[in-house]
Amino acid sequence: MKILVVGAGATGGYLGALLTRAGEDVTFLVRPARAAALRERGLRVVGREAGDEWAVEPRLVTADELTGPYDLVLLAVKASGFARAVEDLAPAVGPETAIVPLLNGLAHLDALNERFGPSVALGGVARVVTVLDGTGDIRRLAPLARLDIGEQDGTVSARAERIGAVLRGAGIDAPVSDRILTAMWHKWVFITTFGAVTGLMRGTVGDVYDTPGGPALGPAVLDEIAAVSAAAGHPLPESERAATLAVVAAPGSPMVPSLYHDLTAGRPTEVEHLFGDLADRARAYGLATPLLDLTTLHLRVHERRIAAKVQGAPDPDPPGRHWEARPDRQNTP
Repeated sequence: MKILVVGAGATGGYLGALLTRAGEDVTFLVRPARAAALRERGLRVVGREAGDEWAVEPRLVTADELTGPYDLVLLAVKASGFARAVEDLAPAVGPETAIVPLLNGLAHLDALNERFGPSVALGGVARVVTVLDGTGDIRRLAPLARLDIGEQDGTVSARAERIGAVLRGAGIDAPVSDRILTAMWHKWVFITTFGAVTGLMRGTVGDVYDTPGGPALGPAVLDEIAAVSAAAGHPLPESERAATLAVVAAPGSPMVPSLYHDLTAGRPTEVEHLFGDLADRARAYGLATPLLDLTTLHLRVHERRIAAKVQGAPDPDPPGRHWEARPDRQNTP
């Protein structure tokens, strides 16, 4: 099977490295800077224990070099790079190509259906515990490597079974699901609940939970977001609700999602793809989601500040600026 992995970051790089190590015909579509780094160091996977390290020599192409078609495209980019990646990978898509996107949420699936037709893309839910470190290596924080795949219409197709077999041959747990859209919705519920609790409060799960009033936040956010999933036809089972609350409402927990790291480091977030789209769907179903809406607004303000800095405008609330009460004005800087 001829495989194109779009992106060589923490998720796509790790899964692609496993496939390459297993002897599959894998090519990575990457930006020129990432290509240069990979040619110099190779694609390296580093575990938590000393000596737990291995590398592959990846086959690389940049967008101007790409020709096709490929049998399988694993689309592993962040939402901010999705639109460009879709145009870059277009030459790889032929009549028999299957695209498996690894993004969270559902807006990307709608966009792929519009661009390539509803029969090209499968649904996918990736679960890995990896990060890209400062050297460009992939750090594996836990052995989990799972990719659920399935046809959007719920059938268990021969192509999905073939893809699943190839993934499993590389050591990736790859069940073929007849309810992949439900799985995607439920991961979306988890990701946005986790992101809302920690991002809105700018603290770890434990920071929030251990503060007076904090224990109520996780369940309240989850109830709002799970209601949207249920309205879409994908109710959250009690077992998944309990598992989500075990993560997002836990005393003393140091856990935070990747969105929190992006937010506190002043980097862009996937606000529109994950939160804005979900809030729009809630409104379409006539649901009130005040906590989701507040989180979306909070993240949009963050994005606006980043955009202002890129354009050279001053930060509207720079560090060290204080507010004081004055008799002639209220909350005037």
